Amino acid sequence: MIVRITGAFLRALLIALAIATPAILLPDIGPDSAQVVLVVALVAAGFVFAEYFSQFPTLIEFRFAPPVNRLRYFTAFAMILLLTVNRSEQALDTPIADLLGTLGHILVDAIDFPYSPVRLVLLALPDDTDPARVEAVRQSAGIAYLTGLSGLIAFGLLVRVYGWPARYGSFNVWINLPLFDPTGGGDVLSRLKRDSSVNIVLGFLLPFLLPAVVKLCGPGLGAKAMDDPQSLIWTMVAWAFIPVNLIMRGVALGQLAAMIEQQRRRTYAAAKAEILQTA
Repeated sequence: MIVRITGAFLRALLIALAIATPAILLPDIGPDSAQVVLVVALVAAGFVFAEYFSQFPTLIEFRFAPPVNRLRYFTAFAMILLLTVNRSEQALDTPIADLLGTLGHILVDAIDFPYSPVRLVLLALPDDTDPARVEAVRQSAGIAYLTGLSGLIAFGLLVRVYGWPARYGSFNVWINLPLFDPTGGGDVLSRLKRDSSVNIVLGFLLPFLLPAVVKLCGPGLGAKAMDDPQSLIWTMVAWAFIPVNLIMRGVALGQLAAMIEQQRRRTYAAAKAEILQTA
């Protein structure tokens, strides 16, 4: 009981810290904005605490299949922190902030090429957007996208090199995939493969589709979301992290499907060998 309460409280605290980071580090945050951030952080922390304190699964996936959720959290938190430091670089005025800012400029220049997701985000802005705002959006999009790619690479290494989840103990579908009903109809293996493919394809396409949707919805919609530093940070986090999360989920489901398929083959081979021995 004490261990479960401590773990749930620590996870809730980390979630609240991630949500409050832009409001803490960014300069010129108004009291109204700070109050809204505080309420959102408390609500999210309460939800995470209730999820991890409960012994029964409800919404959060891979609760007992570490370190997937930890990797997803640290990817999102790194994204939020780097974007916040980038937007408050002058206000912080520290060597670490200067180093992260310089590194961010170098990485953004490497990822900003024709038809890249970063370039498509810039194309979603109105033609008369201020050059300073365009540069801010370019840097934020590049940092968010590269951070997401780093998280995907780390997850790929976790799956391919370290053999997740087979080397981390048994995988219980019910407690790790509470939204997936094994008895919902059809073969479980086929459904897992289908969901895996859908998540991976959708996660790959979203960074390209979302700027086009914003452009079609209205020429000023993208600019309005980029006016405030906090809005810019959370817009870029949503644009980059949601696809990353979908791809991670797709890869995890695909890995689970591969494990089930291997187990079926071993079971069928053992049953066939037993039949041959008794024949």
